[in-house]
Amino acid sequence: MKNRLFTVIPCYNEEEVLSETARRLRKKYTALMQSGQIAKDSRIAFVNDGSSDRTWQIICDLHAQDPVFTGIDLSRNRGHQNALIAGLLTVKAHADMVISMDADLQDDIDAMDEMIEKYHEGCDIVYGVRNSRKKDSFFKRTTAEAFYRLMNRLGAKTVFNHADYRLMSRRALDGLAQFREVNLFLRGLVPMIGYRTDTVLYERHERFAGESKYPLKKMLSFAFEGITSLSTKPIRMISALGFLLFFISILMSIIFIVEFFLGQTVSGWASLIVSIWAIGGLLMLAIGVVGEYIGKIYMEVKDRPRFLIARFLEEEDEHEE
Repeated sequence: MKNRLFTVIPCYNEEEVLSETARRLRKKYTALMQSGQIAKDSRIAFVNDGSSDRTWQIICDLHAQDPVFTGIDLSRNRGHQNALIAGLLTVKAHADMVISMDADLQDDIDAMDEMIEKYHEGCDIVYGVRNSRKKDSFFKRTTAEAFYRLMNRLGAKTVFNHADYRLMSRRALDGLAQFREVNLFLRGLVPMIGYRTDTVLYERHERFAGESKYPLKKMLSFAFEGITSLSTKPIRMISALGFLLFFISILMSIIFIVEFFLGQTVSGWASLIVSIWAIGGLLMLAIGVVGEYIGKIYMEVKDRPRFLIARFLEEEDEHEE
């Protein structure tokens, strides 16, 4: 089995951690090459997602010092998911298998060994799954686990406690390339590919340096993006609730008509005002959810490119040769 490995690492303002990430990955690659698990011409590809610091310069310096490092420079910032798929689809023609991971060293590099073993056993996709969340705060642990359960209940099937640390074969990447949507949520798209899959448990570490690129506001936006990109259940839930309220309104109308003919007065304005606010709020919520889907349709029909590559150091080297 061919075994040229590319590791794809999206980077956005990662100058504080990039050198250490490169050092640890180079050490791991050396061990994997010596054991024959990966080919000698395997590569580590950093994807610069429009960073405003020295990230791209560091990537170029690493490439100049050691050909095992290569870089992909996006034309502008496109967000983590677009940067990740840009890297995956750019290197898939050069690789037999690709591992994606973050630059902050929270993903356990040593788990790569078992991922590669499972690839050699015939797996096309190997998911890196956290073995526990003991190091997370109570709030983060609770919200993260609720997120995965909510996603699955709403029809967006994901792998529990899996982020974007995974191995994919070239065949799996060819399958991923056929998903053309602009609104990306790779944690939900990759399981749709199928083929033989497996998981590798690992312990997630603390961030080595720098600040997290996913504060609470961005995490909530990411969760909402995942739900609306992969599932239509929210619209169906609103439709079901609308039918329920319509049925209740018919019953209430019958009650009011009966009370009118019996000469009974309406109990007061409170119930009326509460009803108006409740129905008004539901309508606004429904319009908002439906509007979100219409907005996504609007973005999809434009068929804009998900990313543009400014430079790919690997191809530049090949042309020079």
